[in-house]
Amino acid sequence: MGNTELMTGNEAVSRGFWENGGIFAASYPGSPTVEILESMKKYSEIEARWAPNEKVALEMSIGASMAGGRTMVSMKHVGINIAADPFMTFTQIRTKGGFVLVIGDDPGLNSSQNEQDSRFWGKFANIPVLEPSNPQEIKDYTKLALNLSEEFGTPVLLKLTTTLCHGRAPVQLGERTEAVVEGFVEDQGRFCMLPPYANKQQYFMQERIQKLREYNNSTSINALTEKADADTLIITSGVSYQYLLETQPNASILKLAMVYPLPIEKIQELSSKYKKIIVVEELMPFIEEILKANGIKAEGKRFFPFTGELTTEIIRKGLYEAGILEEKPVINEKNIQIPPRTPMLCAGCPHRPVFHILKKAKAVVMGDIGCYSLGILEPFEVLKTNISMGASLGMVQGVASTLRKAGKSEPLVAMIGDGTFFHSGMTGMVELSKTKDNITVIVMDNRTTAMTGGQFTPTTGEYLEGKGDHTISIKGILEAFGIKDITVLDQFKYKETKETMLAAMKREGLSIIITTRPCALNFKIKEPYFYVDQEICISCRSCIGVNCPPISMKQYEGKDKKNSYINPDMCVGCSVCSQVCPVGAIKRSQKEEA
Repeated sequence: MGNTELMTGNEAVSRGFWENGGIFAASYPGSPTVEILESMKKYSEIEARWAPNEKVALEMSIGASMAGGRTMVSMKHVGINIAADPFMTFTQIRTKGGFVLVIGDDPGLNSSQNEQDSRFWGKFANIPVLEPSNPQEIKDYTKLALNLSEEFGTPVLLKLTTTLCHGRAPVQLGERTEAVVEGFVEDQGRFCMLPPYANKQQYFMQERIQKLREYNNSTSINALTEKADADTLIITSGVSYQYLLETQPNASILKLAMVYPLPIEKIQELSSKYKKIIVVEELMPFIEEILKANGIKAEGKRFFPFTGELTTEIIRKGLYEAGILEEKPVINEKNIQIPPRTPMLCAGCPHRPVFHILKKAKAVVMGDIGCYSLGILEPFEVLKTNISMGASLGMVQGVASTLRKAGKSEPLVAMIGDGTFFHSGMTGMVELSKTKDNITVIVMDNRTTAMTGGQFTPTTGEYLEGKGDHTISIKGILEAFGIKDITVLDQFKYKETKETMLAAMKREGLSIIITTRPCALNFKIKEPYFYVDQEICISCRSCIGVNCPPISMKQYEGKDKKNSYINPDMCVGCSVCSQVCPVGAIKRSQKEEA
């Protein structure tokens, strides 16, 4: 037996992939699955690559699998929307090298713009879905997924959730088993999905699913715990199983490992022994609907919510309503509620002066996905839309066209970050390049994918002076699109930035502003701090409006009202507050000796 190590679910995925001969992995960073690829980088046998978006990550992984390598691609639930085009065709192909698609769902929208139930992709794409309930199972199911993939010629979806990705538990470690890589062997009938070949693959997928259903009816990975004299069977999977155990129901429990295709014959046989069949599952009634479609009288969402994460308390309440638990759950109405804390941009964040200017200009701004999404919230409340990666660019043209047709044209602004620009923004920019409407696009190039932990973007290397990856110029790309009105500026030069932005908003046609200050947190930027001269400060609170964490109001000794104060331990010396101060009360300290 190997050693045991405390691991997160994300780390367990990486370990399982490594142990079973994984050779290539790709991803685009998105919570809750970011750490899968990050933790995989310690295994030298695996080439782990960040891609510019999920579609490219999937396509690279498809190529690796076609060459015979055991392959993984990981992403959060909304990422599969981006990758759906190649995914839905790839699932028709008889897989060569083992292929596992790891998707991290986010019940409760902890860090996402929507909830999705990724189990439905399995049914939609005719592939199996595995759903583990703890880190040990995550590692084991990752290995199983690679084996099933090669045995049945199918991609396998490993479905996780935020709780599973980030939760920790002991994991039994094993040794690595190398897999033979045959290499790419030409086979157009297998790899070219034109109609003459793809038509017959529909029958292959049908046969494959049937074989997987037969496997699932006989496999031991689905665990049945029978309780003597119980008249209820509870069917569950994933982390819901762990919460269910805590309720200690007077019922038998069938814990499913493969949630698609379901072991219908096994469940039909079991259900004949019980009066009630209850399904406990997060989000949509996926299992429940399939059971009902097969004539099994199951109940689930009648007692459990269709949105948010399940908890022990929620399951206990649902089981009581279903008549499974006799004792009514006690709800402690005196629970202390944690005061809400509005997310805040870091000290020295380069997005802050741009938001400050746009708010004062009362600009209509289409937002996008990234750290700058916080511009939606107080105190800025600048961004007026937030849909998906790169959506700001197409949306701003749609708004502009509609207003023009209605005779209500006005200056519009769209905002996008460098990571999002390369992810999904360039096609929108191509469309904007021919616009005649008054649109200003601000590209916030902070040289990193900051919100998910500071992964490289194609512009990171420029700031690292060649020490990082190769560099692609956003300005050069936009010029190649035929865009002429492009300004590159340092947004910490507040007056210049304000004048440039306001002038751009007044010009007809498309104008682009590229801001170049890097992420202060990721690049650990620290300049001599600023302080407030209390004898000059007039308590106007202009600096407070910048919303920088080090700035607050303080009652100084001998003063009858509060003045501004800057915490020197938090200040990184960005200088924006000093530039908005109307009386020059905020000054830079002397540079500290090394």
